[in-house]
Amino acid sequence: MAYLLTRLVSVAITLALISVITFAITNVLPGDVAMMIMGTQSNPEALEGLRRSLGLNDPLVVQYGRWVGGILTGDWGTSLLFREPIGPLIAQKAVASGLIVVLAMSIALALAIPLGVWAARHRDRWQDTSASSAALLGLSMPDFFIGIMLILLFAASLGWLPSSGFVDPAQDFIAAVRHALLPALALGLGLMAHLTRMTRSAMIGILNQDFIRVARAKGLPERTVVWGYGLRNAIGPVMTVAGLQVGYLFGSIIVIESLFSYTGMGWLTYQALLNRDIPLIQASIFVIAAVVMLANLVVDILYRVVDPRIRLG
Repeated sequence: MAYLLTRLVSVAITLALISVITFAITNVLPGDVAMMIMGTQSNPEALEGLRRSLGLNDPLVVQYGRWVGGILTGDWGTSLLFREPIGPLIAQKAVASGLIVVLAMSIALALAIPLGVWAARHRDRWQDTSASSAALLGLSMPDFFIGIMLILLFAASLGWLPSSGFVDPAQDFIAAVRHALLPALALGLGLMAHLTRMTRSAMIGILNQDFIRVARAKGLPERTVVWGYGLRNAIGPVMTVAGLQVGYLFGSIIVIESLFSYTGMGWLTYQALLNRDIPLIQASIFVIAAVVMLANLVVDILYRVVDPRIRLG
């Protein structure tokens, strides 16, 4: 409990720092918010009156306090681009992108762990070389290139999956998964390469330990030795890397969602940046940072579940 409280305080401090940095950076972006709302041909007196009503003439410290207060009370403001309340807009897009991230991480782990274990069991043999070559190939190809190849194969040639578009998971979950699968594959295959190398490295170290030799000497089945004893002790570093890669997924999702015309969180953030929608930029960056911090907190807590030897705190 003490560890959890300490981590929660650390997350809160980090988010506070991120909010300061985000607010500072977005306030130096070019563009006049009042002019974006009323247009470039608006009356100067009307523009000044709007600036006063929006509090744009207030000191930055006052504006920052008002923004943070709105976040804490659930009033995130209104998007200048979409003319909608930011809170519900981000909630819908975050669910859509969350579906891609969950699918991508599931695909990456489902492929990387067996492949990494297989490579470690056959170290320096053709199996190891094949797995390492596949991981190197995945690392060398950018996500957008993988995405284009997937579109050509599964959408254009085979017609199995849609090449673009978005379906709200709350309306039709199956259709939403079908639309999210190709973007998730584009992200998951690249992430799989990182996790395969990590799994292989961790398993090689564990399989050379004395307790593995003792387990084999006792006549335990190789499957039990490798998966029951070896992977259980090697999964910690793999989980750490997977947790850190959540930030990579949310960073890459901007390009992937634009490629697949998938209107999720990445697409929303890109549109906000493209149109200088300052309130939406601030909220989007803050939400993404909060999700990444939460994912890393969950990974830290899961350490105790997968390896009881670890004493948190």
